[in-house]
Amino acid sequence: MTPMKDAPSAAAAPPVAEREPTSTPIHGTELRDDYAWMRQKDAPRVPAYLEAENAYTSSMMCGTEELQQRLYDEILSHIKEDDASLPYRDGAWEYLTRTEKGRQYPRFCRYPSGKPEEETVILDVNLLAEGRPFMDIGTMSVTPDGRLLAYTTDDTGFRQYRLAVKDLQTGALLPDTAERVGTIAWASDSATLFYSTEDEQTKRHDRVFRHALGRSPVEVFHEEDERFNVGVGRTRDRQYIVLESSSHTTSESWLLPAVEPGAAFRRVARRINEEEYDLDHRQGYLYIRTNHGAEQFRLMRTPVTATEREHWTEVLPERSDAPLDDIDLFQEFLVASYRERGLPLLRVYALNQDGLAAESRDIRFPDPAYEADGDVNKDFAATTYRYAYQSLVRPPSIFDYDVATGESKLLKQHEVPGGFDASRYAAERLWFRATDGVQVPVSLVYRRDLFCKDATSPLYVYGYGSYGHALPLGFSPTRLALLDRGLVMAYAHIRGGGELGDPWHDAGKMMEKRNTFTDFIAAVEFLLREGYGDPRRVAIEGGSAGGLLMGAVVNMRPDLFRVVLSHVPFVDVMNTMLDATLPLTVAEYEEWGNPNEKTAFDYMLSYSPYDNLRPGAYPAMLIKTSWNDSQVMYWEPAKYVAKLRTLKTNATPLLLQVNMDAGHGGASGRYDYLKEIAFDDAFLLHELGVEPSPGQL
Repeated sequence: MTPMKDAPSAAAAPPVAEREPTSTPIHGTELRDDYAWMRQKDAPRVPAYLEAENAYTSSMMCGTEELQQRLYDEILSHIKEDDASLPYRDGAWEYLTRTEKGRQYPRFCRYPSGKPEEETVILDVNLLAEGRPFMDIGTMSVTPDGRLLAYTTDDTGFRQYRLAVKDLQTGALLPDTAERVGTIAWASDSATLFYSTEDEQTKRHDRVFRHALGRSPVEVFHEEDERFNVGVGRTRDRQYIVLESSSHTTSESWLLPAVEPGAAFRRVARRINEEEYDLDHRQGYLYIRTNHGAEQFRLMRTPVTATEREHWTEVLPERSDAPLDDIDLFQEFLVASYRERGLPLLRVYALNQDGLAAESRDIRFPDPAYEADGDVNKDFAATTYRYAYQSLVRPPSIFDYDVATGESKLLKQHEVPGGFDASRYAAERLWFRATDGVQVPVSLVYRRDLFCKDATSPLYVYGYGSYGHALPLGFSPTRLALLDRGLVMAYAHIRGGGELGDPWHDAGKMMEKRNTFTDFIAAVEFLLREGYGDPRRVAIEGGSAGGLLMGAVVNMRPDLFRVVLSHVPFVDVMNTMLDATLPLTVAEYEEWGNPNEKTAFDYMLSYSPYDNLRPGAYPAMLIKTSWNDSQVMYWEPAKYVAKLRTLKTNATPLLLQVNMDAGHGGASGRYDYLKEIAFDDAFLLHELGVEPSPGQL
C-alpha cells in the first residue's frame, strides 16, 4: 500500500485558523471561543478556510486513490444497479421504485393493478436533479383518486423543501406550490391538501395549512411552544386527517374527517407534560398507543365521540420487559411491534366483534441480531400483513404473513451480486456490564474464515446513543469490503438509545448523559478483553449526536482508539445550546438540558467535546461535515478541528472534509454516496494497517 503522508510537507501543511477570542459570561464563569468567526457564512474567508481544509485532506490522502477506487468497485459490485422494488397496491394502482445503472437517483413508477405492461413513470428524480449537485425528495403523496401527485424537493441539502403538485394524466405541474413544507396529507375530495411548514429561522415545523387547489392556502393551526413540531397524516382507513404536535417527551393530536376538509380540527386529548400518544382509527374507535400510566407504552381504545383520557379503555397492557414501539391497525387484526431484550418482535392479534385483541401469534426471526418491521401496508381490509426483515448477515427480504394460517411467504429478497455468500459471515449478540453494573447489549458481525478470537483482529465499533433511537441492525453491502479484510464490526446499544424502551433512553440523556459515553468505552474494553479485537487497532465511528459521542469518548480515553470517523459531529454543545436562534436548540432542551439553568450548564460543560479538548496525543481522526447542514452547522466540526490542531501533541492525521454541495446526510446521489464511503474506508484501513486486498473468497 502506498502510504499516506505521515508528516505534512511545507506544501501539505494544515491550514491555520485565525484566533479571534470571544467570551460569553454565564453562571459566574466565561465560555471562551477563539473561532466564533467561522459562523459568518457570508464572509469570504469562511468558505476559503474550509476549501483549504479540503485541499489539505486531499493532500494527506494522496497515495490512497487506487485503494479508494478498489473499494468503490468492490462496494458497487455488491449492489444490483438495475433493480425494482416490490410493487404495493394503493387504490386502483400498483406502485414501485426503479433504479437504473449509471443513474444517481430513482424513478417512481406505477401501473393499473394487474397490468404491469402499462407501467408509467410518475416522478423521475434524475430529471429533477439535472444541473444540480444535490437533490432529495422529502415526501410524496398521490390523491385518493390517483390523479395528482404532491411531492417536496430540496436541492441544497439544507432540508428546506418546496412543494409541487403534478397532474399524472398530463404531466403538467400545477401552479399550487409552497415553501418550507414538511408533511402532507390529501383530503378525500382529492382537491384539498393539508401540509405543515417550518419557521424560517429555527426550522421548527410550527404551522399547518389547508390548501384547496387553485386557491390561497389558509392557516389552520399554529404551535407556539418552541419545544414542539407539528405534522399531518391520515389514518389507514382514510377516514381522518390527523394533526400531531410533539416534543421529545410530550404529544397532542387533533382529528378532522377526511370528507370534511373545510371543518375544524378537534383535539383528541389535552397535552400533559411527559405523556405521549399516537393513534389510528377503526369502526368509530380510536386505538391509542400511549405511555399514559405505562412507562413502556400500552394500547388503549376510545370512541371518536369521547376522546379524553377518562374514556380510554385498555386493549393491550404494558409489558415491563418489552416496550411497545408501534401499532399497525387493520379491519380484522392489528400488529403490535415490541422489543424483547432490544430486538424486534411482531405480534399479530385477531380482533373480535367488540374490536378487542383476541388470540395472538408471534412472527419471530432466526438471526441473533436483526431488523424487522412493517413494510408498505396501504389496504385497511387486508388479510395479509407485509413485513420487512434483514440482519447483519442476511439481505433485506419482504414477506407476506397470512393472518389466518400464521404462515409467512417470501415475496422478494434483495439480490447481492459479486459472489456474496451469507454462510461466510457470522453475527453475535453479547451483553456486557457497564461501569455501574447495568447490562448493555452489543451486536457483532465478522467473516468466519478471517476471524479467530485471539485479540489479533482489527476492531470497528459504531455508536449513537441519543433521542431514544435504536441502532438499526440491517444488512449493508457497503460493509462487506471491511468484513472481507478481516475487520470485526460491532454495534454498541448504549444508554440514550431506544433498544430497551424509554427507560433506556432516559438513562442516557439530560443529567444522565455521561452514561452514554462510559457505556461505549466499556463496550470497547469488553470486546478487547474477550479477544474480539487487537487493542492497537481499534476504530470507532459515529455521526451527528454520535459525533458528540466520538468527541466525548476521545477526550475521556484517547489511548483506547487508533482511528476515529466522525460525521457531522455535534461537538460544540455549549455554544449551540445557548443560542436559541439556531435550528433545533429549544426543542433539544428535553434531550440535553437547558444550559441557561446552572445545574444543567455545569453538567453539559463537563462533557462538551469542544470545551474539554486538552493538550495531548489523539487518535487519527477524519471529521466530515457539509456546508448546508441544517442540523449540525458546519462551523461546529470546523471549530473543533481548528482548536484541536493547537493542542494535539502527536503526528497522527487530523483531517476535515467539507462537502460544499450537501447537507446533514452527505451526498444525495447513490454513486456519490458510495465514493464517500470508499474514502472513509480507505482512511480507516490505512490507519489500522490493514492489507488493501480482501481475503480470499
